Parts: sequence; C-alpha cells; structure tokens
Amino acid sequence: MSTLSLLPQQAAIDILAEAGFDGMTMDLVAARAKAGKATVYRRWSSKAELVRDALTWMNRNHLELDCLPDTGTLRDDFLALLKPQSIEEGERKLRVIAGLGSFFSQHPEAVNAGIFEPWVVVNRELMHRAVGRGEIPAHADIEMACQVITSMASFRGLILRKPFDKRFFTALIDGILLPALKNPQTSPNAMDQ
Repeated sequence: MSTLSLLPQQAAIDILAEAGFDGMTMDLVAARAKAGKATVYRRWSSKAELVRDALTWMNRNHLELDCLPDTGTLRDDFLALLKPQSIEEGERKLRVIAGLGSFFSQHPEAVNAGIFEPWVVVNRELMHRAVGRGEIPAHADIEMACQVITSMASFRGLILRKPFDKRFFTALIDGILLPALKNPQTSPNAMDQ
C-alpha cells in the first residue's frame, strides 16, 4: 500500500512555512511530494514559478467565482469570504507570507499575481453584484476599493506580520469600504480629467 503524496504546490507551501523561500529547493519539494525530481522540473522550470503556483493553490478554496457567497448584502458577502479557519492554519499562512521576503524582492510582480490578484477578482465580482442589487451606486469606485483591500492586506501581513483576520476585515469594511462605496464623493471618471 502506498502512502498518499502531497501535490508539489502543497509541499512547497509546507516548506515555505518552515524554511522560507531561501530555504526551499526544488529537490526538497520533490522529496516532500514523493515525486520524481524530473517530474517537478518538467512542470516548473524554476523555483519562482513553483512558488507562484503554490501561492495561487493556497488561495484556491476561497476564490472560485462559481462558489462565491451570495448572502444578499455586500457586507455579509465580504465577511463570508473569510471562512472560519483554525488558528493554526492562519498562523501557517502568515509564516508562508513572512518567509517570502527575498522572493518578493526578486519577483515583485508575484505579490500581485500570486497573492492579491485572485482576491481582487473576487472582491470586484462581489461589488458588481452589489451594484446590480442597487446596494451601491454604479459610479462607486470599485477599483479603488479593491486597491484599498489589497494594500491593507499586504501592509498588515508583510510589514506588520499580523493576520488579515475577521475582526480587522470587519473594521475595514464597516469603517472605510462601505461608507466610500455607498457615498462616493465624485465619479471616478471625473478624477481622471
């Protein structure tokens, strides 16, 4: 009977949480995933490519557009995105992000693509639904709101090394996002002129 092996992306996340980007090697990932080195190298030509895929894989459960919450209000949809997770899982994700310092300095585009862009797509969809329900005006600056969320998440995780938890996210939604979306001061197009 063979033991179950991990996906290489899961193995990469586990190693990133333990040793960070600098301590991770393709050989370690292959060994942890119980996969041949050639298999791993065929799929990912570099450690950076594997890390990008692993970060996307880490976010997969929350971010499938066909499985988004639809509670009837934008606030509750946002909050439903932060599915309850164990303290251990939240701390593990924080260790992964904290261990990516040199990766981000070498591959700054991956910060957006691997970690934040999937969340932007989901948040944008939830806000467009809210426009469709008449909950927020059509001229609300959805793109700015997406930037605020990702900026706050990156600052909190990468700089402060604190989790982007439900308590913090609730304060961000209630104190900044919803007031700005529901009462936009100017049309976003007017600001570009």
